Amino acid sequence: MLARSVLVTGSNRGLGLELVKQLSASKDPPEFIIATCRTPDKAEELKNISTEHRNVHITQLDVSNESSYGGLVSHVQELVGCQGLNLLINNAGYSPKSTRINMVKWQQMSDTLLINTIAPVMLTKALLPLLSTAASDSALDTLSVKRAAIINMSSILGSIGANEQGGLYPYRASKAALNAVTKSLSLDLRRHNILVTSIHPGWVQTDMGGKNAPLTPEVSISEMIKTLYALSEKHNGGFFQYDGEALQW
Repeated sequence: MLARSVLVTGSNRGLGLELVKQLSASKDPPEFIIATCRTPDKAEELKNISTEHRNVHITQLDVSNESSYGGLVSHVQELVGCQGLNLLINNAGYSPKSTRINMVKWQQMSDTLLINTIAPVMLTKALLPLLSTAASDSALDTLSVKRAAIINMSSILGSIGANEQGGLYPYRASKAALNAVTKSLSLDLRRHNILVTSIHPGWVQTDMGGKNAPLTPEVSISEMIKTLYALSEKHNGGFFQYDGEALQW
């Protein structure tokens, strides 16, 4: 089992949906898979998965609306009970159209930073008591996803060292900032025995990645799950590709 309980944001499509699909269909699935999305009524494929797998619990969440976090935390608490939440995957994201400096808009910058950077910080803060409970309740004495972890879905486009093309100001800035958040969280939460890692899923054939991307969601997530199983103390505060390759900041 990867972890007893997993919460995935942005689960109605793309990588989030594929994560829920593969985790629920695994040989030893999590006891609780909490799949959040903004409009559950429209998430037909996700609803079909939850019908087939009783461990999948669809929960409404707009990550950009902090006032809804309290209700989410209460719902998660009811589901996972006194053992807490083991794994938070901050997957929900936003990418405006490709932007050069002469075209970038104020609203693009603020909207993208809100969803891709600010929301993961504030959602982590809201769920921290449940993650801490899972970490302290575990019989494991090392950092791992099975014990308690936060995975921030980042991007190679957030790497400052790998940026050789410029542009994409909102998205690059938001993911670079998310990587900085990951590093700070890894230091602040180490005493709680919570692992924190940034993962780049690759260039994937999703609505965000486009049809010309070389990776399918199935391959990206399959390899990512293998990487999640292998995460340990040495990965805490790091930036890695879906297949476990270390990436430069």
